[in-house]
Amino acid sequence: MEAQKRKLGMDLFAFVLTTIFVVSNVEAWTGEIHGRVVCDVCGDSSIGPEDHVLEGAEVAVLCITKSGEVLNYQAFTNAKGVYTVAETMPESDRWDACLARPISSFHEHCTHLGEGSAGVKFTYNRPSGYFHTVRSFVYRHGSVPTYCI
Repeated sequence: MEAQKRKLGMDLFAFVLTTIFVVSNVEAWTGEIHGRVVCDVCGDSSIGPEDHVLEGAEVAVLCITKSGEVLNYQAFTNAKGVYTVAETMPESDRWDACLARPISSFHEHCTHLGEGSAGVKFTYNRPSGYFHTVRSFVYRHGSVPTYCI
């Protein structure tokens, strides 16, 4: 009798967990935005061996959801110069449109924002579990090193 009660309890527990998992998967939406921040050392608008990624650069991502809520994210680049913003929310509140913009570079030489790097607006229309890649933001040196001339 005790074994039957335990089995019934385990079956009920498994049913509740399965129900929670199925319901949450149906209603949940996950999105991700990522991009890269680089230093254009020579300021020539082309990637060369002298250029490098910027670790620790700050990027802001502002998103408006389908329900009209405004969400503001702050991200920093990793050692590969990549920043990532990710969110899981109800499908009805998922991102609709976003704006990603560079905030600052903490590199000692590469601190001047390059042309065309003021920000990127985009519609977020990816299904759950997929990501949107933002074009790279570029910083330049304050003065071009002599080996670039």
